[in-house]
Amino acid sequence: FLMQTSEMLRKMCMRNLVRKYCRGLTAERKVQLQQKVVTSAVFSGKKEGYLESLSQPFLDTRLKENDLNPKVLQLIRGENIKYVTPVIKYDRNGFKARERLLVLTQSSAYVVEMAKIKQKIEYSTLKGISTSNLSDGIVVIHVPEDNKQKGDVILQCEHVFETVTKLCILANKQSQVKVVKGSLRFRVGSGKEGTMVFTVGPEPQVFKDKTGQLTVV
Repeated sequence: FLMQTSEMLRKMCMRNLVRKYCRGLTAERKVQLQQKVVTSAVFSGKKEGYLESLSQPFLDTRLKENDLNPKVLQLIRGENIKYVTPVIKYDRNGFKARERLLVLTQSSAYVVEMAKIKQKIEYSTLKGISTSNLSDGIVVIHVPEDNKQKGDVILQCEHVFETVTKLCILANKQSQVKVVKGSLRFRVGSGKEGTMVFTVGPEPQVFKDKTGQLTVV
């Protein structure tokens, strides 16, 4: 009887401590924890660098709305901007690296070059999001095969866990994030596909190899 009473008191004490902790959380802290739960579901045990990312709080955004070109703001007016981060975009054919911004609104993802919107992906049409299991920051956003889209979007993000988490939460595509090993296929456009190969080497690099594949080291 004493053992049962002790166990009941222990559980009651634990519930009270948890309740007190939850009530003391700020709104910002709750959002952080909710995002980290999604990150864990997507990446835990799958991608290198996940454990190191646990202690790093996610920022609301890496760039503020005022940092965007006024022409871009005018083009996406009426949409609530949620997150902006610098990225490197790789061309789908020659794989040339281009400095871009990834702008996530409530309804769409935009790849932006200065005052131009280079590509718009509505979340409702987004087919999936792919990353590798290694420590690189490559993210591939898979888009539908139609005339509106040039092909899948290949990006390199400095804060890959943060960026993918924000994207899959806003797009409600958590179940469609894939962490791949070895290689992945991406759509170039006009029914064509390309291959990206992930490997380990002495220093990080991204290049087009002799076979025409995009190699990520």
